[in-house]
Amino acid sequence: MQRELSRAGEHAVAITIALLALFLISLLARAGQQALPVRQDTDSGPLRISVDVALVVLHATVTDRQGVSVSGLGEQSFEVHENGVPQHIQLFKNEDIPVTVGLVVDHSTTMEAKLPEVTAAARAFARSSNREDEMFVVNFNEKVSLGLPPTTRFTNSSAELENAITATPTGGQTALYDAIAKGLEQLQASSRDKKVLIVVSDGGDNVSKHSLSEVMKLAERSSAVIYTVGIFDERDPDRNPAVLRHLAQATGGEAFFPDQLGEVVSICERIARDIRHQYTIGYMPANLTRDGVYRAIRVLARANGHERLSVRTRAGYIAGGEPRLDENVAK
Repeated sequence: MQRELSRAGEHAVAITIALLALFLISLLARAGQQALPVRQDTDSGPLRISVDVALVVLHATVTDRQGVSVSGLGEQSFEVHENGVPQHIQLFKNEDIPVTVGLVVDHSTTMEAKLPEVTAAARAFARSSNREDEMFVVNFNEKVSLGLPPTTRFTNSSAELENAITATPTGGQTALYDAIAKGLEQLQASSRDKKVLIVVSDGGDNVSKHSLSEVMKLAERSSAVIYTVGIFDERDPDRNPAVLRHLAQATGGEAFFPDQLGEVVSICERIARDIRHQYTIGYMPANLTRDGVYRAIRVLARANGHERLSVRTRAGYIAGGEPRLDENVAK
């Protein structure tokens, strides 16, 4: 009899521990941590529970057939598929949440005459953003540097952003890939769940230590959304719109190629609005294996009164592991 009571007690403890583990998973999902691995080990005699948690968080923009943003949709309007397998949505928000934004600005020789307009666009972006947003600047030609003073990691001041851009002279070659890698590294220093890079360049690269494929892998391991603004003319030998388009599409951003330099200000204002009106969608992958393999994501949206909706979000992610950056780059 005593042995049976002991076994019943052990069984009750095992059930309690299992319920606690499930409760922890629920709390982590609600917290919205981006692809954050958490391991909970509980050792109680013969029972051992190990739970690996990885909530994938997407920032999605929904547009109608005319390209107009659609807001006010509920969770029931969305479907998420990973490698073709439907996923259960566990986090859903449609609100303006604070974001960390990195402005990656080309200072190579071909950008000299364009920089005043870029600076004006940065001011317009800051004015159109959430007051709680935090921002930084990465300047680059053949060298990469942070624009803000060493004692200031982030700012929401348009004046400080302007100084951060104009303090670096133009000239030299272009290390675009190294600059993007530095921007992704700086984003990791932020505690904000939502992270964005805005890259202003002609898309060319001729001196980077990183390759395009390496930068794409860093972006795929990151939660960052990358917007690109290509400023060049048809005679510009360094132009490479395909690179800028590829970076944006893979991460759920958008690529812009203004016909006139004066359009850059309105483009940055549009990006600010896009960031502030996105849907946040999170799910726990049905496949929890953290095998370092790329997984494709597709998000669908349907709603009464809309014949066809398009969803722009990141194309996929690499399951498991953190991006590794070359510490010798852009110090």
